[in-house]
Amino acid sequence: MPLPAKSFAMVQTERRTLEPMDLPLPEIDDDSGLLRIEACGICGSDYEQYEGVLRTPMPVVPGHEPLGIVAAIGDRAAKRWGVDVGDRIAVETMLSCRHCRPCLGGAYHLCDARRIYSYIPLSEPPGLWGAYAQFMYLDPNCIVHKMDRTLPAATAVLFNPLGAGFRWAVEIPRTGPGDTVLILGPGQRGLASVLACREAGAARILVTGLEADARKLELARHFGADATIDVQNENTRERVLELTDGRGADVVVDVSSYATEPVAESLDYVRMGGRVVLAGVKGFREIPAFISDKIVLKEITVHGAIGVTNRGYANAIRLLESRRYPVEAMHTHDFALNEAELAIRTLAREIPGDESIHSCLIPEY
Repeated sequence: MPLPAKSFAMVQTERRTLEPMDLPLPEIDDDSGLLRIEACGICGSDYEQYEGVLRTPMPVVPGHEPLGIVAAIGDRAAKRWGVDVGDRIAVETMLSCRHCRPCLGGAYHLCDARRIYSYIPLSEPPGLWGAYAQFMYLDPNCIVHKMDRTLPAATAVLFNPLGAGFRWAVEIPRTGPGDTVLILGPGQRGLASVLACREAGAARILVTGLEADARKLELARHFGADATIDVQNENTRERVLELTDGRGADVVVDVSSYATEPVAESLDYVRMGGRVVLAGVKGFREIPAFISDKIVLKEITVHGAIGVTNRGYANAIRLLESRRYPVEAMHTHDFALNEAELAIRTLAREIPGDESIHSCLIPEY
């Protein structure tokens, strides 16, 4: 099938403004490719970009969770990535240089010159960087993962939040059999963390949320959480100690967005010598009542977590393709590409009477 000359895309031109545009399809060389987008996942950082909190350059094509079919590919790229035209691939969100010290040391997600697809401005050729579009450019340095084409696109695109669950809740804190894990926040990354910890053999999984999160907390239990805690109607610290026989959690993972209280409170929930992972961004706000002496006296290890790496994505794709868990229950909404603004606002609970857990944009052709 011949490729069109242009791709429809939703472009962020200013804060809280997405505009439809037809953008020229870029030419590719031997080292690059072109992806026909099947679905693009929506998460909290999409809202932060939309709100202007992330201060990304504009105009820009957002969308950092791309799933699609290879539409065109250079010979060297096909050999390097092990894929060809017609293959379904998931694309990692970060681009790294492959030559700096972090890259050479295996921490390519901490590259000195790292870039995120959806933050590269339209003015930088070839322009079609983000996945709020029908087609997306595949940079020579991008990392792709081949995926089973028989999975529904709305399920397969869960590779990104599930990858975060594996990296943030398992890989970074070294969660293993016998561990008790407390997950602060029941959004899509929190729910993904439940699945990842269950797969890793955690003995006990606890999840906190707000009263408004009742549906998400129910889903957390469906995915394997042993208990959930409503932080607005229960004493969280007392419940954590009760559920851990007075010991505290081995691992605490904060995936809540914007709320700063969980950061300070995590030090009360974790056991002596335990591990805390901070993965939920707070809009660069200070953390009130954060007492560092608790870290010292309890010898707590505190980890930051940014992004997902190859191992996390690979584990997520393996879980999806195994079909062992009802992961599709997390997916609540499909939106057309021109409904991108509605998708973001629905996730942010700005649409009365509607709420999404995981949603994605599905382009039309």
